[in-house]
Amino acid sequence: MSEEVDRLAAAHGVLRSYRALDGTISRASDDAVQAILNILGVEEGAAPQAAAASGPFPPPPQAAEGAACFLPDFLQQGRAWGVTCQLYGLRSHRNWGIGDFEDLARLGELVARMGADFLGVNPLHALFLAEPQKASPFSPSDRNFLNPLYIAVDQVEGFDPGLDLDESALALLRESKLVDHKAVADHKLSVLRGIYERTRGTDGQGLDAFKERGGEALWRYGLFEAISLEMVRRGIGTGWHPWPEAFKDPASEAVGQFAREHQGEIEFLVWLQWVADRQLEQASKRLQAAGMRIGLYLDLAVGTAPDGAATWSDRTLTVVGAEIGAPPDMFNPEGQRWGLAPWSPSEIAAREFRPVRRSYEAILRHAGALRIDHAMGLYRLFWIPDGFPAGEGAYVIYPMPDVVRVLAEVSQGSRALIIGEDLGVVPEGFREQMDRANLLGYRIFYFERDDHNFVPPERWPRSALACVGSHDTNTLAGWWTGSDIDERQRIGLYDEEAARKERERRQREKSQAIEILRARGQPEIGEEFNESVAAGIHRLVASSPSRLVAAQMEDLLGLAEQSNIPGTVDEHPNWRRKLPVFIEELESASMLRAVIGAIREERPRGT
Repeated sequence: MSEEVDRLAAAHGVLRSYRALDGTISRASDDAVQAILNILGVEEGAAPQAAAASGPFPPPPQAAEGAACFLPDFLQQGRAWGVTCQLYGLRSHRNWGIGDFEDLARLGELVARMGADFLGVNPLHALFLAEPQKASPFSPSDRNFLNPLYIAVDQVEGFDPGLDLDESALALLRESKLVDHKAVADHKLSVLRGIYERTRGTDGQGLDAFKERGGEALWRYGLFEAISLEMVRRGIGTGWHPWPEAFKDPASEAVGQFAREHQGEIEFLVWLQWVADRQLEQASKRLQAAGMRIGLYLDLAVGTAPDGAATWSDRTLTVVGAEIGAPPDMFNPEGQRWGLAPWSPSEIAAREFRPVRRSYEAILRHAGALRIDHAMGLYRLFWIPDGFPAGEGAYVIYPMPDVVRVLAEVSQGSRALIIGEDLGVVPEGFREQMDRANLLGYRIFYFERDDHNFVPPERWPRSALACVGSHDTNTLAGWWTGSDIDERQRIGLYDEEAARKERERRQREKSQAIEILRARGQPEIGEEFNESVAAGIHRLVASSPSRLVAAQMEDLLGLAEQSNIPGTVDEHPNWRRKLPVFIEELESASMLRAVIGAIREERPRGT
């Protein structure tokens, strides 16, 4: 059987083996590969796909000849820096318990005055309005639309404080340390419905143009959300998998009848998208007007939820029976399930990559930069068939030359630079192709190690965004104090022995970091975490030749808690933590001033 499986796998773009993070060769099982071939519709004895029928297999990572993403003139030789934040976690004295697009603009204007050239945010994709507590921005219902909970209600035309403002309710939402997504959604949607009813028909040509540009996809998104809200009211479920059969097909008579009977609700949900799009556009323009040379830096999730609007609206674009994940490595020995539906490689090719283009165009409409989560997905994705353990999947090849060609065309047309998150298992030659296509890589301080030592920043790559940490890593304060290890032990990710070994390893790494900072002119650095440590580590990263450097808000404020702990769901308040400082008081935060001052010394604007 193995030889036949090998033949079919090679013919249809499924990798039998791959080089793991530790350098060893791992081989996918016959059963897993056969399951993926079945998902692809490959039968025994099938002819190879045209794309896989000739040339070497696996094909090497390859960007299309001449395909190059946009790179602004000032970055050809210069460097820049910016700030990243989790939008939901921003606090202000005017928001409604969750960071919103007005907060985004105000934070951008603040850090622009301090010299930042970009402001990055978590993915802003549409999630599930009917179940707002499903809050992971990396598990979207549809990547082509926005999360309406980020609408700044007090900035919507038609907002009436006398009718719409409930200060006692808002005070409770603002004061909580964690975002209560359900309470926020209930309050915001109630007020937004009132505004919509009062102003309906007065929106003019802007809404009509938005609907025309969105077309059938926009209408189907609104239709999905309307059905989802109704199904939750019936006690059935948010995603479409448990819905009655008649509602699983958007072209069915039952769905058509529902659309006719609930047209007003669908129109309201479409209107929310228009309002969100306008506010994001205005925020982006304000960042540019404040002097940022790049501006808004958005994030694209690697896939969509298997039961969301995107998969319901277009059933053949994604595959059924597998999810995206990651193979086992030293950090996740069992592998990872990401709960995301992969695109069908053959289907996007058959459609001449129009879905790929639409996805990039949708997110780059108002962006000056884009981070592509798990950039290796441009070349291959790890598919885990249903019923198999997370580690028993196989890589499936995607048509990288065409995908990168489309990405480069949209990037150039939007004048937006592209960053590819290239962490984890990176195929040989992939980073060289990224560089060739002007795709900046992603470098994290904690991971830049060589033979158990930190790589000097002078040796970090030029074509990269460098940072201390990200939403998926410990914060600098957590790393320095070891509180992240304590938290992982508390929630069961580490047993006592694993925690002990991790603390020993961390102490060695921390001692190295102390030596590096002392050798670079900070003899006062000791074991305690303080502003000098935070400023010194960020100065170290900023001294690298990498074109971009980003500092996350959690590190600018010296917070120990991180936004997300991968591998957890309810054990840790992922995607809910708020910053402890209100935007209005941020400029006086001493840690923030110290860290930004250090970065600015290394990277003054215009150099």
